[in-house]
This record gives sequence, C-alpha cells and structure tokens, in this order.
Amino acid sequence: MHDIRLIRDDPAAFDAALARRGVEAAASHILAIDEQRRSVATRLQEMQNRRNEASKLIGAAMGKGDKETAEALKAEVAQIKEALPTLEAEDRQHDEALRAELARLPNLPAADAPDGSDEDENVEVARWGTPRTFAFQPKEHADLGPALGLDFETGAAIAGARFTFLKGAMARLHRALGQFMLDTQSGENGFLECAPPLLVKDDAVFGTGQLPKFADDLFHTTDGRWLIPTAEVSLTNSVREQILDPGALPLRMTALTPCFRSEAGAAGRDTRGFIRQHQFEKVELVTVCKPEESEAEHERMVSAAESILQALELPYRKMLLCTGDMGASARKTFDLEVWLPGQNAYREISSVSNCGDWQARRMNTRFKPEGSKRTEFVHTLNGSGLAVGRTLVAVLENYQDEDGSVRVPDVLRPWMGGIERLEFDYELALGFRRW
Repeated sequence: MHDIRLIRDDPAAFDAALARRGVEAAASHILAIDEQRRSVATRLQEMQNRRNEASKLIGAAMGKGDKETAEALKAEVAQIKEALPTLEAEDRQHDEALRAELARLPNLPAADAPDGSDEDENVEVARWGTPRTFAFQPKEHADLGPALGLDFETGAAIAGARFTFLKGAMARLHRALGQFMLDTQSGENGFLECAPPLLVKDDAVFGTGQLPKFADDLFHTTDGRWLIPTAEVSLTNSVREQILDPGALPLRMTALTPCFRSEAGAAGRDTRGFIRQHQFEKVELVTVCKPEESEAEHERMVSAAESILQALELPYRKMLLCTGDMGASARKTFDLEVWLPGQNAYREISSVSNCGDWQARRMNTRFKPEGSKRTEFVHTLNGSGLAVGRTLVAVLENYQDEDGSVRVPDVLRPWMGGIERLEFDYELALGFRRW
C-alpha cells in the first residue's frame, strides 16, 4: 500500500519509481480518484456540520417562541438526513476505489536496487565456499534420491504432481535440517520461535500482499480461509491493527511450518525433482522494526540465513535482485543461491526482503516514536532461513559419493540418531513400505 500524500507531493517521482519496475504510470489516475474522494468528503463534512448546527438552532428558536424559524430548520435537517446516506455511500465508494488502486501496485524500489527486467540482470554481491571437485560425475538429486528414500512416485500417486513421499533416513534428514535451522535461528540468531496458524483469513493474505493479485498462487479452503504460502503471512500479521511499543522494537520472529503453493505462476518449471513442490517446509524469518532500523535489520537477516549454509558447508552466492525480479511487496531483496553440482548451477535457497512500510500500511501497524504525538508505520522484513526441501537437495548433491550414498553433514548428526550416512536401501528403491 502506498502513501497518497507522497503521490500528491511528487506524482512524477512516483511514476518514475513505478517505471523502474516496469509498471505503467498511475499517479494521474490515482490523483483523479483522490480528488473526487476529497470533494465528496468535503461536501459530506459540510452537510454533517450544517445538520449539527441547525439542530442546535432549532432548540434556540423554540426557546424564543420562533416556531416559523424552528419549522424551517427542522425541514432543512430532514432534507440533510435524507441526502446523507447517498453521499456517505458515494464517499465509501471513492474510498474503496482509491484503496484498490493503491493496493494493486507493487512496492517502490529502493534507490540502491539495481534496474533490470529479469533475473539475468541481478547483481552478484559475494560468494562463499568452493564447490567440491568430484572424482566422478555427480548426480542430480532426482536421480540420486529415490534409492535413498526420496519417493516421487508414491507422492504423485497419493496427491498428484509436485508432491513427494519421504521415507526412512531421508525423512529423518529432512526433519534434522528443519530442527537445526529452527534451533539456530531461535537460539543463536535471536529470533523468537513461534508456532503460527497454517490457515488464515483474507485480511492476513491481503496484509502481506498475496491478495488480491496473487490469489491463483494460493490454496483456498471451502470455508473461505487460505493455506499459508509461507509463515511470513502469519508472523507478519501477528501485529496487524496494532500500535506497538517503540521499546519493544525490533521484533524478530521465526517459525518452521509447512507451506502450500499452487505454483500457478511457475507452470512447467522444475517439474522434475524436489525443488518446486505444492507442499514444503520452510524456516521463516520476520522482523518488524522502526524505519531507521530496517536497512541494518535487512543485513542482519541475510547473515542469519547465510549462517545455516556456512554451518552446512554449502557453497553459495549472494545476489542483489534487480527491480524486475523482486517480489511485489519488496523494495529491496537479497537472494542466496546454493551450489548444486548435479545441475552445475547455483539455485535460489533463500530470499530476504525489506518491504519498508508497504505491508504495514495494508495491516495498519504503527508505533509512536518517543516524544511524538503522532504514530508512524513500522517497517517489515521477511526471508527464508532456509527452505528445508531445497537445503535437502543441496545436501544430497554436495555430500554424495560415487556409490550413491550421501554423507550426513557433521553439524546435523546430533539430530540424526546415530545415522552418519544415507545408503542404498533395496526395499526403498523398489518402493516397498516398511511399517
């Protein structure tokens, strides 16, 4: 959501910022709606004031015995009361139209977000780690995983495409990754562990920006709720419609949850393997802070995500996204891309975004600075710390050996119950179930 005052003050600058995102100029249309809204609001206020004034004058006229004046005033008040509902409805209509226009537009990019139209114009900021040199041709996880318990066929048979059934040590490794990430983010990186709802109402997905534009990317229940595409929705909306204590900021929250995405906008992409699923788990990081803190908090959150990859000794690169590749809610985004030797490519494993006050305006989340009588909107940030399934893919491909086994990273062994290696299992390879 955008601040209408900023558009009024400098419509050309607003349109120029939208153009950086490839969005057509909108200031003129928005200001026309705003002018209509303000005109109606002024008329409405004037009529309400006159009604109140006339009502008082009626009593004064009656007290003086001036029945003729009193009756004329009563007739005027009756006319105003009759006209008010129509004008109030018109006022609501213009309010809703303005809100809809402001809500449909993406966030304005930060000044230091690089211009560009797509992912090819993202900017590499740094690299960490050296990709392993293999004495054999490393396999992709989709070829390596089935013999170790990554069962694509059973998942598809039960639920359809983009669902996977994990078995045995593979399921244990997936759980270990999630627990390790959550413990690290809550224990070492200072994020408050939360267990939020997985089903949310319309207001929640509107607040973080998935509605109305991206409804097709979500799963909708028969009772009108939405399955969360990420815990960002639940965590960020935990402060909706609140005026926060400035002394409590920044708020840093984390959660490990299942996530659900229809992937409507990704048809045909990553249909093979475990990269892009309808159901997956992710450790989410969310920060709510004062505006002057958000840049530093952004860097802090990126470092928190990087700490997981470094602990797992997975090579990665840090990318600053261009204006054409950022999500709609973001003003600035860093992606972390992990090295996958089976694909001989870096692939996204975390995206950490600073949303400025764009989400806060949609949620009406504010704070009152010390010494100020007026409230300000907070800034919100979110990111993955990390996507569990994609991290599992990275571990499988980076820790594989020529015999098809996979070594468990040292840092995960406390969660693995003594399992140090995922090895070929004849029954799992054939799809047999051992209950």
